[in-house]
Amino acid sequence: MPHSVTLIHTIAAALGLALALGFLATRLRLPALVGYLLAGVVIGPFTPGFVADAAMASQLAEIGVMLLMFGVGLHFSFGDLLAVRKIAVPGAVVQMMVATVLGMALATWWGWSLGGALVFGLSLSVASTVVLLRALETLGILDSHTGRIAVGWLVVEDLAMVLVLVLLPPLAGWLGGGAGAQEELDTAQLWRTLGWTLLQVGGFVALMLLVGRRLFPWVLWQVARTGSRELFTLCVVAAAVGIAFGSAALFGVSFALGAFFAGMVMRESEFSHRAAQESLPLRDAFAVLFFVSVGMLFNPSVLWERPLQVLAVVAIIMVGKTLAAAALVLAFRYPLQTALTVSASLAQIGEFSFILVALGASLGLLPPEGASLVLAGALISMALNPLLFHAIAPLQDWLRARSALARRLEQRDDPLAELPMSTDSRYLARQVVLVGYGRVGRRVASALAANDIPFVVAEQNRELVESLRVDGIAAVFGDAVDPAVLIQAHIARAAMLVIATPDSLNVRQIIGTALALNPAIETVVRSHSEDEARRLVQECDSTVVFLADEALAQSMSRHVLERTQARQARHTGPAPLPGHV
Repeated sequence: MPHSVTLIHTIAAALGLALALGFLATRLRLPALVGYLLAGVVIGPFTPGFVADAAMASQLAEIGVMLLMFGVGLHFSFGDLLAVRKIAVPGAVVQMMVATVLGMALATWWGWSLGGALVFGLSLSVASTVVLLRALETLGILDSHTGRIAVGWLVVEDLAMVLVLVLLPPLAGWLGGGAGAQEELDTAQLWRTLGWTLLQVGGFVALMLLVGRRLFPWVLWQVARTGSRELFTLCVVAAAVGIAFGSAALFGVSFALGAFFAGMVMRESEFSHRAAQESLPLRDAFAVLFFVSVGMLFNPSVLWERPLQVLAVVAIIMVGKTLAAAALVLAFRYPLQTALTVSASLAQIGEFSFILVALGASLGLLPPEGASLVLAGALISMALNPLLFHAIAPLQDWLRARSALARRLEQRDDPLAELPMSTDSRYLARQVVLVGYGRVGRRVASALAANDIPFVVAEQNRELVESLRVDGIAAVFGDAVDPAVLIQAHIARAAMLVIATPDSLNVRQIIGTALALNPAIETVVRSHSEDEARRLVQECDSTVVFLADEALAQSMSRHVLERTQARQARHTGPAPLPGHV
């Protein structure tokens, strides 16, 4: 039966070659991402042999972006977004300005026009959604406060790029654009366009928060009642793709932003955790297609035809943006580790850069070599980005050992990093030290407060620590990985340590510090995997681990309350309980 199989050819070639080269990359101790990108280069139009359908691959990649952002939204509430607004908004704006100026300066030195330099600089200023999320998920810090800062930063960048894409056509004539650009700048038309764009984005956000938060969780609950796993998975995927497409068609926002808000409203459902699990295989598969599609756009000849220009572009992306982001985070008095992690997250460019380059070329602003340089920078920065994350811990140790400035940055001179001298003595002995004040941490704190059990919160969110102190709750600011933070929370005399943060990367280090300062302390931890839970129990005999599920906060709160009350009744701490899950 004669029919077109372009879609099948594209998927089969992309996934098959990505598997082979991804496996080879891991065997060579490189990120699998490098293999996915090389697979795209191999089946792209700039290398001999089979050439896949680039347009088809690009559309498949967009589905991956939708599913990934939907998954992030399922773990990222509107409250989380507001909690990081004081650093995410100014940080994203200033970092984009710095990267844009650096790119414009470089392009101007090459002799490009003002419009071409502006498009080039803006394309280097915005990070890739997919690369960021994959890196944070791999490290297990997507749900941590550092992860929320990075995601919130990216959301602000996406909103800014929506405005740029809308305003660029009316400004193209003034910026020196050719065919397709407006000849004169109509100021009134420009303000109308800007106002209409802001109205559309505001209308979409309001609709999702006022209507979507009630409607979509109700739909998910109705589907779950049928007991059909297939219908539940279909509902999740249809919601992610349908809302993303509808938001782009009706409100002019990006697919990624629409899917992100779809996940945020779905988070209100009690089945949000299950929805995240059901969509995970599809998210991973389509994310691979995204990286393959990026590789297909890359022309390897630019590497030997313009090597110095490529190096300059990569330097702006991975050095200029990184230093700017790190300086901004440190300026807000966050720990060095948070600054390094956030800056590494943003040291790459991606999908919005490609869209902007295509628009700039169609308006006659960007010269032909501009697109090749941006794509080269994207490919190289995506491939090297995972290596930056692996270098964070060694770099932090190296800076501590050799830099007096780094040591000063980590000194606890912040007033929020210490409990006030007026803190009641009941918070300084036999108290509960609660690490993390997110959804689970709030539930545990509420249960303790309701039963008049003293506790001290250790939290990385400065604004949250400030608000807790205003409400009369004992809290210290900082990363609990730093022993000084636990010392300020008086861990040496505490009855129990509760780690409510989902950051599984540093749990062992926190527990080790706590046991070194207080060998009799009991520890309660949340975990996302059974294997990790078993390892924690084996390594730390006094540790009780709760697996993350829909009843996590309730069960964890109940256990903490029961154990604390039992210890208070005895007045002296009993021997640690045998570890169990």
